[in-house]
Amino acid sequence: MEGNTNNGLKRRLGVFQSTVINMIDMVGIGPFVVLPLVIDMMGGPHFLWAWLAGALISFLDAMVWSELGAAYPLAGGSYNFLREAYNPGRAGKLFSFLYVFQTMIQAPLVVASGAIGFAQYFSFLVPLSPLEKKAISGVLVILLTILLYRKIETLGKIGVLLWAGVIATLLWIIAGGVLHGNFAQPIREMMDGPAISSIFFVALGHASVKTIYSYLGYYNVCHLGAEIKDPVKTIPRSMFLSIAGIAILYMAMNISVVSVIPWQEARHSEYIVSIFVERLYGSNAARFATVMILWVAFASLFAVMLGYSRVPYAAALKGEFFKAFAQVHPEKDFPTVSLLVLGSLAFVFSLLFRLSEVITAILAMRILVQFVGQAIGLILLHRKKRNLPFRMPLYPLPVLLVIGIWLFILFSTGPSFILSGLAVTAIGTCSYLVISYRKKQWPF
Repeated sequence: MEGNTNNGLKRRLGVFQSTVINMIDMVGIGPFVVLPLVIDMMGGPHFLWAWLAGALISFLDAMVWSELGAAYPLAGGSYNFLREAYNPGRAGKLFSFLYVFQTMIQAPLVVASGAIGFAQYFSFLVPLSPLEKKAISGVLVILLTILLYRKIETLGKIGVLLWAGVIATLLWIIAGGVLHGNFAQPIREMMDGPAISSIFFVALGHASVKTIYSYLGYYNVCHLGAEIKDPVKTIPRSMFLSIAGIAILYMAMNISVVSVIPWQEARHSEYIVSIFVERLYGSNAARFATVMILWVAFASLFAVMLGYSRVPYAAALKGEFFKAFAQVHPEKDFPTVSLLVLGSLAFVFSLLFRLSEVITAILAMRILVQFVGQAIGLILLHRKKRNLPFRMPLYPLPVLLVIGIWLFILFSTGPSFILSGLAVTAIGTCSYLVISYRKKQWPF
């Protein structure tokens, strides 16, 4: 129901707006910049299997998020899930601290990746030097922070407007392939049975790292749990609806593009969608399509910063992060310090890193603590016989599959990224132990 939550936030987002926020988080610059990368990694027309794999992983993982999100509909998402699953007075403190510690790094990296991709596609409209691309990505982060500095119900309305642009762009691309391309050919090539071998699965693993990046965000509603109306029903429904809708749109968009531009050519194109539209409708239409892609990227970053700004805030409320992050705007009811700090870090990261490195680093950093950690945590909650309000079908099979798949994806990121993810976890653990020792808290 509407009204204040325990923490000063208000439950004002229903199923439609929650689904919209998930979807615009998922469809950022990702599908447009990774489409040629996935084709190149799979080395042939079977690249569509990587997009299906991304959808399957997202759907299975959403079952875990649904059980946890319905049980703990609070601001911060995984912070609360890990804290409760591993015992808030003991190991739960460590796991939740590690998640917040990683969020302070990987959330700005997510925003930076979208901003860098935005600048990349912007250069299709106006040729830019490397320095000018950095300036565009930095200014974009600043504009996003300013736009998010307002009430949640206003943000919900802005989200719907941005979502309309996202859907219109994808449908236009799909229609181009249906009307002017050989839409059935890529499907026939996909179904023509790839040679099942270790090489195929290795390629699928590497390509799935990129497709999963394009699906990430289906759980954004969990970060906004304290602002969701009827969360037991709304949180699961919004996730499954957003994954199903985006999976259909992604598959149709990929098929549409390669029905016009052969995959042999598409695998090497930096602005594949803009070139696709240019080939069908001319240069003016291509420029307009690029503007719409930039709209999509902006919409996604809007949703990302909205959701992640609630994570440090949630930890600070419980006294497990810097107290300043618990501050809420006295009139507009949103976490001010959390938003501004994440926005500032995203601005710095957008100036420092390259897109391809950021995408893989984001997953490598998150898999063990967040995705695998909370899946194991859900098993622990079931063993405690918690009466969870949402129950997945065929439990525990989906959870076990999720754990195995995420570990396979982690292995596919490569040794350097695995080590970087482990290094961040190790630094976070040491930081937690030092703080706990000084405060004489668990485990001291």
